[in-house]
Amino acid sequence: MEGHFDRETPPTPQDSAFEFNGNWAAFGKIALTNLLLTIVTLGIYRFWATARERRYLWSETRFIDDRLEWTGTGMELLIGFVMVLLLLVLPLFVIQFVQQALLLQGQTAAAGGLTLLLFLAIFYITGLAQFRGLRYRLSRTYWHGIRGGSDDQGVGYGWSYIWKNFVGYMVFGLMIPWSLMTLWNERWNKMSFGPHKFDAIGDHSDTFKRYLLFYLLPVLLFAGGIIFGIIVAASGGNAAPIGPAQSFGLALAFVLFFYLGLGLVALFFYAKFFRVAIDGLSLQKLDFGFSAKTKDWFILLLGDAGLWLLAALFVALPLAVAAVSVGLINNFKLPDAGATPTEVYLAFLIPMIFIIIVPFSLVGPFIRYRHWKFFITYLQCYGEINLDELTQSETEISKHGEGLLDAFDVGAI
Repeated sequence: MEGHFDRETPPTPQDSAFEFNGNWAAFGKIALTNLLLTIVTLGIYRFWATARERRYLWSETRFIDDRLEWTGTGMELLIGFVMVLLLLVLPLFVIQFVQQALLLQGQTAAAGGLTLLLFLAIFYITGLAQFRGLRYRLSRTYWHGIRGGSDDQGVGYGWSYIWKNFVGYMVFGLMIPWSLMTLWNERWNKMSFGPHKFDAIGDHSDTFKRYLLFYLLPVLLFAGGIIFGIIVAASGGNAAPIGPAQSFGLALAFVLFFYLGLGLVALFFYAKFFRVAIDGLSLQKLDFGFSAKTKDWFILLLGDAGLWLLAALFVALPLAVAAVSVGLINNFKLPDAGATPTEVYLAFLIPMIFIIIVPFSLVGPFIRYRHWKFFITYLQCYGEINLDELTQSETEISKHGEGLLDAFDVGAI
């Protein structure tokens, strides 16, 4: 099947190879029932909620002439979580006691070596989590009954993650774009879909100018602060004295400008990095692209912030009403002569906890919904695909979910 648009002209929603047909109302019902079941089961249903959420998002995503299908299960995700507890959390807990014992015995060199080993282990497992999370998600993603995956277990990638990040931070961090792009390429070059392997050839040099802007901004701000301080000091008694309120305002403005400005420049770099990385990705005769600009990413994150603000407003009003109500109860007689003050406060406390948990807990699912829709909306595909040549993948299927990926909070894509 041949693509019918080129890279020079962005496709319209009608002729795009990718399309998302979901709507927030249908997803909202899933998110709300998932949340209620998670609360009732004290968090255990979270894994099945994730699988159900993905089934909806995948099923509402069309690629060319068929929808995607997610076949992962909650049990697989639960097994992945248990593996994290056994392989990561428990050993870290034991190592902490060993470190303290070594320090108490005066063996500081051994304790320092153990700390370094622990640091390297965490770095290795982070890379392994990133690789295996992508491998798992591809193996559970079906299109026309064909799935993806990889026979590579990610052991070598874990070591690459260590040394490439080490090189990236050498020379004062100027090699970070290289490490990010080469790790992206290595990760995807070991993946496949059906019988075909992905080919990733992203070039980090295309992102270096934007990274350099992000890199130099703190230096420029620091230098500007020093120059401003020198000017104020040199003015001596000729300058009007700055009061505490003015000093606080200047300090607040500097902090906001530093963090917001740095965040926007980081977004400026990441938007370019993501475009270059996906533009360099291909699968046999299919080439992928990503058309989102920095402003599109900014609008996405602004919407995320709006969701958090909306949740805060939903929480603030009931809390204000509850505070007034509790004050009235405290000043007047109890509504039930047989009720104690503790029972009355609990009658207010339990609903208030529920009111606080529900709005903020729903933000996460809707942010994932928005990010998936954003990704699919701007993802593009060019070239041709022959369904007769697309046979089932023979790669090994993981028996568990991406527990390590969740533990380290790193995204598979």
